[in-house]
Amino acid sequence: MKTEKITVQAIIAADKKKVWEYYTNPVHITKWNFASDDWECPAASNDMRTGGKYSARMEAKDGSFGFDFEAIYDEIIEGEIFNYTMGDGRKAAVIFNDLGNKTEVSVTFDTETENSAEMQRDGWQAILNNFKKYSEAN
Repeated sequence: MKTEKITVQAIIAADKKKVWEYYTNPVHITKWNFASDDWECPAASNDMRTGGKYSARMEAKDGSFGFDFEAIYDEIIEGEIFNYTMGDGRKAAVIFNDLGNKTEVSVTFDTETENSAEMQRDGWQAILNNFKKYSEAN
């Protein structure tokens, strides 16, 4: 299976400063970083600097499966964009676009080869949708 780039997006009804904070602060990450209600993110850490490490534990609530998602930051422009490299070498970029009283978040990532591109797109979009729901409710 060939690696490709996929972009998922959401428009959050909140200003860019709040959206950045909720997306990057581990206190908030643990509240939204999962694709469905039967999963959770019990732990996250985020050393938000070039060369810094991001880590999030993602697992099924019933304990049947879990994994650690880790990445190293390649570039950060505070409040605007960050790029990172995942543990397996794949790249991703997250862009925060100010729309006035709303913020568009775009995540572009390299696919992996174990799951279909459609499954990966759906999973990353579900996590972003969960972020939107959390950010707008808090």
